Amino acid sequence: MRTGVVSLSSIAGADSGIVRERPFQLLLLINVLPPLGTALLSPVLGSLVEPLGASTANIGLMMSAFTAPSIFVIPIAGVISDRYGRRPVLIFGLCWFGLTGTAIAFVSTFGAALALRALQGIGFAALTPIIITSLGDLYAGTKEATAQGLRFTGSGLSQTAFPLAAGVLVGVAWQYPFLLYAVAFPIAAVVYVYFEEPLDEAPDEESEAGIREQLDDMRTLVAHRRAWAMVAARGTANIAWFGFLTYNSILVVNVLGYTPTEAGILAALASLTYALAASQAGRIADLFDDRLYPLVATNLSMGAGLALTFLAPSLAVAAVGVVFMGAGFGLVLSIYRSVITTLPPADLRGGLVSLGEGSGRAAATATPVVMGVAVAVATSALGFETAVRAVGVGTGVVSAGVGIACLLLMSTSPPIRMGE
Repeated sequence: MRTGVVSLSSIAGADSGIVRERPFQLLLLINVLPPLGTALLSPVLGSLVEPLGASTANIGLMMSAFTAPSIFVIPIAGVISDRYGRRPVLIFGLCWFGLTGTAIAFVSTFGAALALRALQGIGFAALTPIIITSLGDLYAGTKEATAQGLRFTGSGLSQTAFPLAAGVLVGVAWQYPFLLYAVAFPIAAVVYVYFEEPLDEAPDEESEAGIREQLDDMRTLVAHRRAWAMVAARGTANIAWFGFLTYNSILVVNVLGYTPTEAGILAALASLTYALAASQAGRIADLFDDRLYPLVATNLSMGAGLALTFLAPSLAVAAVGVVFMGAGFGLVLSIYRSVITTLPPADLRGGLVSLGEGSGRAAATATPVVMGVAVAVATSALGFETAVRAVGVGTGVVSAGVGIACLLLMSTSPPIRMGE
């Protein structure tokens, strides 16, 4: 081996060779889009207030309008992909995501923009869960964990690069960032031509049980403690992450007394940390016979990191907390997804993965609201700064504590055996 050359295998492990396989490359290409549903808007929301006739109080609905519909649509998309295959759902998701996102550049009212964002959320529901499911179809064991981690690394890099472009484009015209969503169309064309179904045999609607029977099978599956505990655990990771994203700028600017630029640097550090950590998911999983141990450790890292961030007396200490939180988030979410894809039989995999992702979207939608109410209530007794810190620490404790409790429930439950 030549010295002085950093290879991908030296970074991500022996299974990193999957990046040379066409199916994985295509799934990574598709994965460019979903993270942009929220990340692309983050740096431009303030610039949309005047042209859309919104206010600083309600412009945040542009985020909630996107995340809320997917809570309900994601499970449906998963069942459809189990029934009719992954490829048609992915192609629909790409085209719909790109069409509704790009169309926002051509409206002039806040109501129309919110409606299009809600429709775009349906496109998201047909992308990320199906990508994760497809990786579970293609790979097993540590190779599958590596695949999930590298996919999540790609998400982190996408969330770093495209918002920078959006920040530049919005200075030219507020509409231009939304035109970046048009990249979905050439990606959809490539997927249409080259993507093949990951499963060896797609369901035959003439010979397979009907949709009603499939839904009955899903209800039976989710009734297993191992399944519903993992679905619930998957959602808890988003509590910490979205708690940080929601209050990062408030903590840095209003509590610690720094600038919005430094808040942006802290957010970028969090994204880069989780991207790098996710690339190690396969290696971490390979070190343990039971994935309970790395999952408990990464939950603790994520929750303690968030608590340290909110307790920090300075930006430097907050940065240390963000590194621990980001590392825990990147690893825990990658390994969660790897575990979920192995629990059900192949014909129910999309449904269970989608329930897990729906759990994550529900947590992402509820966390900012619950934290906001908690800060408002605590402020009268503690003062604003102390209330923000206390709620942030509490969010870290809840995220890690509930996640670990769900993992312990799962570890003490019998394996899932359908049809018994």
